[in-house]
Amino acid sequence: MTRIITIASGKGGVGKTTFVSNLAAALANFKKSVIAVDGNLTTANLGIHLGIPLYPVTLQDVLNGDARLNDALYYHPAGFTVLPADISLKKLRLANSHELVDIFYKLVGGCDFILVDSAAGLGKEALSAIEAADEMITVTNPELPALTDALKLGNMAGKYGTHNLGVVVNRVRGKKHEFSLEAVENFLEVPVLGKIPEDSEVSKALSVKKPVLIHKPMAPSSQHIMGIAARLIGEEYRPRSALGARLFSWLR
Repeated sequence: MTRIITIASGKGGVGKTTFVSNLAAALANFKKSVIAVDGNLTTANLGIHLGIPLYPVTLQDVLNGDARLNDALYYHPAGFTVLPADISLKKLRLANSHELVDIFYKLVGGCDFILVDSAAGLGKEALSAIEAADEMITVTNPELPALTDALKLGNMAGKYGTHNLGVVVNRVRGKKHEFSLEAVENFLEVPVLGKIPEDSEVSKALSVKKPVLIHKPMAPSSQHIMGIAARLIGEEYRPRSALGARLFSWLR
């Protein structure tokens, strides 16, 4: 059964698109088939993150009736498929939830997961992606403004009947002013699916247009994303450090 999950964020800059590309790679590592969809048609970024922004056929072409859906699906070397959105202004458009549902359900059965990178915020485009999905994961930072917006997203998911799986707390630095994971759960009233520490390897991976999980598999961020992916599929995974991995390899 295909799971359709929109990855949302109440505000921009929390690391949502980075999480989508890496979660797709992590699930592929667990031998799951994944299609990552750029549901942010106005400011498409998923293709840019993955190093292939200039696709000849995109989601907009499919929505406009100018191309078949299969023509807009591209295999990424990280092991998953991408349905990109166009970055050009000439193809700028919004998609309503009914259009997205039609796209998603044409993909159902051909993969284990459809991950939708929604637009940030609470605008019409973001809400259409939430309404069109079966489930939602919110990406936030451990700070009050991001958490307040995440709370609004949870309320909207409930309104649309989209199951709120929980929240991923990204860019955790361990500072005293940050909300603890327990405080995040109490504030949002949903489970924390995992945390991702602040990691300089993420920006390095972005500079070479690769998921950090592919660029540096043993980076702290990569390992915690693997843990989140494992939780989604009901498997056990304990994030390892690079030093721990080397010791384990030596002992083995």
